[in-house]
This record gives sequence, C-alpha cells and structure tokens, in this order.
Amino acid sequence: MYRYDDYDRTLVTERAEQFREQVKRRLAGELTEDEFKPLRLMNGLYLQLHAYMLRVAVPYGMLSSEQMRKLGHIARRYDRGYGHFTTRQNIQYNWPKLEEVPDILDELADVEMHAIQTSGNCIRNTTADQFAGVATDEIEDPRPYAEVIRQWSTLHPEFAYLPRKFKFALTGSPNDRAAVRFHDIGLLMKRGTNGSSDQVGFSVLVGGGLGRTPFVGKTIREFLPKKYLLSYLTAIMRVYNLLGRRDNMFKARIKILVHETGTEKFTEMVEEEWSHLKDDPAYDLPEAELERLKPFFAPPNYEDLKPTVPDFEEKRLTDPDFTGWVARNVDEHRQPGYGIVTISLKPIGGIPGDATADQMDLMAELADKYSLGELRVTHEQNIVLSDVKKSDLYNVWQELKRAELATPNVGLATDIICCPGLDYCGIANARSIPIAQQISNRFGDLKLQNNIGDLKIKMSGCINACGHHHVGHIGILGVDRKGEEYYQVMLGGDASEHAAIGKNLGPAFSKDTIVDAVATIVNTYLTQRQGEKETFIETYHRIGAEPFKERLYGAD
Repeated sequence: MYRYDDYDRTLVTERAEQFREQVKRRLAGELTEDEFKPLRLMNGLYLQLHAYMLRVAVPYGMLSSEQMRKLGHIARRYDRGYGHFTTRQNIQYNWPKLEEVPDILDELADVEMHAIQTSGNCIRNTTADQFAGVATDEIEDPRPYAEVIRQWSTLHPEFAYLPRKFKFALTGSPNDRAAVRFHDIGLLMKRGTNGSSDQVGFSVLVGGGLGRTPFVGKTIREFLPKKYLLSYLTAIMRVYNLLGRRDNMFKARIKILVHETGTEKFTEMVEEEWSHLKDDPAYDLPEAELERLKPFFAPPNYEDLKPTVPDFEEKRLTDPDFTGWVARNVDEHRQPGYGIVTISLKPIGGIPGDATADQMDLMAELADKYSLGELRVTHEQNIVLSDVKKSDLYNVWQELKRAELATPNVGLATDIICCPGLDYCGIANARSIPIAQQISNRFGDLKLQNNIGDLKIKMSGCINACGHHHVGHIGILGVDRKGEEYYQVMLGGDASEHAAIGKNLGPAFSKDTIVDAVATIVNTYLTQRQGEKETFIETYHRIGAEPFKERLYGAD
C-alpha cells in the first residue's frame, strides 16, 4: 500500500498544528461556533446531536495493520471504545472531546492518516473496489490512479470551495463493487478497441448520486486514455465549478447541473474546456509519479501454492458452520491457493458498521498473521483481509468467531447498510440503527437467510441517503410525520453494474410496523420466485411491484 513521502508527512503534520491553534481559540472564546465551523469542517469535525463527530479518511479503503491498531487505540483512548465504518470507506468517532481532537489528529499523522477533506464543499475521500489488486475479474488495478487523484485533489487551490461536496469512485472490474455509477464522477477501467493490455483507459461517468434527487451517472466519454485522466477531470471540475448552483444547496450537486443542462450539452462543454488542456503537458498524468506509485500496489511475494488445498477441503466437508462461512464470506483470489476474506461487521442484532477497539486490534493482528499486514474497508461497511492462504482460512474463521466477527451473512438479509440516523445525526428525521437491529433479529436464522439468498437491504435516517437506501433491493427511508418516525419503502434499487434506483411502494410505515412490512415483502418474494436460484432482484424485475403492493396495502 502507499506510504507517505515528505510532502504528505509535512502536510498532515502542519494541518494538525494549525487546527490545534484554532481549537485553542474556540475554547478560549476567541472564535464563535459559527466562525469555528468552516475551520473544523476542513478537518473532518462535525457537530452532531450530542457531541462532535470526527470523520477520518481511509483513501480507497486501504489500511495497514498499524493503522487499524491506531484506530482501535483512538476509539479506546478518546471515544467510547468503538468506531463506525461508513459507506465512504471512512471511519467515524461519535464522541470525541473538542479539546482532544488535535491530539487525535497528531496520533493519526503518526501512522500516515488524517481527516482532511472528509467534509465541506470539496473533493471527498476517493473510494475504490475493496478487491482491487486481487479480484479475478480485474482488468487493471485502479489504486495507483486513485492515489494520483487523492494527491491531485488534496487542497487543490482551484477546487477547494466547490458549489457542493464532490465524490469520486474507481473500479478496475466490469463487476461493479464500488457503486461507481452513483458518484459525482465514476471511473471504470476498460480496454480500448483493440482489447490489448496496453490500451487500457477509463470510461467516464458524471452526475451520479443519491440524496434528495438520485441519479445514475451518465457516460460522457466511453474511452479516455490514461494520459488524459487529470486533464479531463480538470475540465469536468471547471465546468461544474463555474456553472454549479451556489444559491441553492439542494440544487448544487453536479448531478443537477448534468440533468438540467442535458448530458449532450454538458459533454460538449466539458470537451470544449478539455480542448484547451489536453495538449498541454502540464495537465498530463505524470508518468514519473505514476511509476513511483505503482510499486506500492504491486502484487506481494505470494507463495507458489496449489489451487486445491487438501486440509482446507477436508474442513469444508467436515464442519458445516465453516462451510457456510466460506460460502458467504470468502471470495476467489487471483493467486492460486489464496482467498479473499470479508469480515462481517453485521452481527445478528448488532449495529451495522460498528467495531470495538478490541475487534480492531484483533483484525490488525489477523492481518499481520494471515494477510500480509493489510486490510480494506468496504463501502458496504465491512472489512476485508485480501490475501489469506486457503490453508489458514480455518484458523482465521475460529479467531473471528471468538471476537463475534464471523457472522456468515455477506450479501444476505442481515448484511444491512445503515447510517447513524437520529441516534447521532442532527439532520436525520428518524432512527435507523434500532430498525436495522430489529430487521437483523427478524431474519437472524441462517437457514432462513440462505433460503432467501442474495438480498441488499439499505437504510437511511433522512433523505441525504448516507445509508444508500435508493440502491437497496429493499430500501428504507426514515421520515418525520408530525413528530412521529415513519419509514418509506422502495424496491428494485441496485448499486452494481446493473445500476437502478428503487421505486417507492406507497404510504410509509410506522416504527412499529416497518419490520413486519419488510418481512411481508420477503415472504412475497419467496412465494413468487421461480425456483430457489431466482434472486429477489430477479423476481422483482420479472413480476414488478404490484404483487408486493397488494400484500402490503391490499388490492385497490
């Protein structure tokens, strides 16, 4: 993984020192909260319902074991013993004391981490496929390019104060595990017309996003050679920076600009701006820097193993619990004899995405023992050990079990994405965590979950959609109705390469009836599916929403 150079270290250290002085001024009353707000937001510090919240960047989801240990230490020393991994591949601390936040930033800087640009109207943490570099379906590893974008966008003087927050995502695989079609800019690595490896570039999508007005990103360039990555991104950002709404925060995102301008016209404006940049070497992707970065992401020295491991196969045959965990939580690795382990942060009845300090310490230990010292954060709020020998999988599973981290539910009904909701967030309309816990308990039986099969349930406590409810197979949105918490349900969303925005089914459900409503939807699917292999989303596409509406609301 990438290691800081002198520029990176100087930047994060000086930023932490600056913020320490700003906090001192706030605590001394020299700054009002309104004056302090833009300063703290530049450092990832929010003021939520009950306390400050600090959001720490995890660029393209990668963590070293040392960094994970530090995150656990911060949770134990400065918070209440846990952290919350988010859909942006970040981690949030919900209870830091203001006077101690500078100390946290110093500790993060010690392990090459920071909270810069995790909030505010700037380019946020760039995310990527959690299986990057090890996926069997990958065209090319996108992480060096994600790192280039991180460096290019950090404190970029031209794009430091955009009309609204801005998000990038990259994937190197045709199977989209990074929800790139729902980002302000999504980049999909693809082969050129001749299909050769030396003709790999990017398909560029713009204007995706969730929130109040969800959109699937529009492809504005089918193939962009790598050389032009930064010049083309600059052209897009300049058009947005110039024309994006600054008078209305609800219409300020680039998705609104693309929608109201029209994809064709927007593309023309970008291409026109790009025409002034593409022949200027100053805007080319810096080859020397890219070559410097690539070794940080080069495949490690894997052992030369056989694809079939007798001890592993025997354990799968003799231990059904282990077999179930492997089936859901272990993916094929591009290197023979290795597997990709997804650690579920969704225990039955637990809080999705939360991990205790002790659990973070254990995951760091497992990374050192079994996965070459590396971990990944997924946008679905889980953690990945990317390089585990098949011969070690049984030991990894046993150690995870002891820490309540071995729930075999990845991709199943209890692998719920959920935002903090009204328990923490000052802009939320309803609680999301307790509802997610109740749904998890309702579907907690593993036989039931496996009978249901692949099912993405995603839940947000407000229209800002931090829980990605628009792209859940079953999406749940918390709303306020005269001071009471209600929940709208939508079906048919999809964050994969088959991108789709879910459609609202009808009237919202109370907090006392929403879990039963979800159960009714699932039961309707089970009675309507054609064979056990037809998934929920396949059944929905075949029969539409009406059968679900009839069961929920009765016939018209």
